[in-house]
Amino acid sequence: MTESTATRIDGAAFAARLRAEVTRKTALLHEREGIAPGLAVVLVGEDPASEVYVRNKGKMTIEAGMNSWQHRLPDTATQAQLLQVVANLNADPAVDGILVQLPLPDQIDADAVIHAIDPDKDVDGFHVVNAGRLATGLPAMVPCTPLGCLMLLKDHLGDLSGMKAVVIGRSNIVGKPMAQLLLKESCTVTIAHSRTRDLAAECRQADIIIAAVGRPRMVKADWVKPGAVVIDVGINRVRMADGKLKLVGDVDYDAVAAVAGAITPVPGGVGPMTIACLLNNTLEAACRRRGLAVPA
Repeated sequence: MTESTATRIDGAAFAARLRAEVTRKTALLHEREGIAPGLAVVLVGEDPASEVYVRNKGKMTIEAGMNSWQHRLPDTATQAQLLQVVANLNADPAVDGILVQLPLPDQIDADAVIHAIDPDKDVDGFHVVNAGRLATGLPAMVPCTPLGCLMLLKDHLGDLSGMKAVVIGRSNIVGKPMAQLLLKESCTVTIAHSRTRDLAAECRQADIIIAAVGRPRMVKADWVKPGAVVIDVGINRVRMADGKLKLVGDVDYDAVAAVAGAITPVPGGVGPMTIACLLNNTLEAACRRRGLAVPA
């Protein structure tokens, strides 16, 4: 095995610090204004992974000093039933953030549900209004995963201005908002995808690579410029020779770690940042909705 020379970017440790900071600021908000931010999570059906995510989100929301509500619907729920739950949460002044856990059952149009959420309570940052605000440089709720990636990058590199970044993946959840965030930091940004010609050559020019395509170990060592920073958003379960399932990213970690300057592991990299950023967004939404500054 090639020896790793890259700095391992510890997303779990950074996320723990961010959650502690959100908890501190939430306590100040409650002390000064009597406000406890509230996050409502809606789960449709009994998807095992979603159950785990929702349970973790609820636990960490309460630990941060926030109010937490969970609304569960059966997998036979209609779109109209789910939209009514969203409408009720939009109208509830105690609710600052609304998160509808994806994926949704086939009979429900996820876009219609996302777009029914009040943009000011859209702590996932998926609403078209927030996407437009982000694209035009206005204050916006930013999707949690790309926001977490940006925080890790800035923590490791400091000023990103002038750096060349390649984002592999063009989803509305990660790829596109990630590119917008990097543009805002004055990076030169390329969005690569399945139709990109000579993807490896594009990546070799990059100071920063964000891999978010959902293909196990796709990014190889010879795609990476020596010293580049590699952020791996992928979460893939692959069956090993012994028959056990292993969690791997979109980056061939061991090989790339011998070339890159810094790299996020899977697990323990970007993943823990997502819930921490969700809490951060909920605090921000609670303050913004009331015309308050987030406590320093």
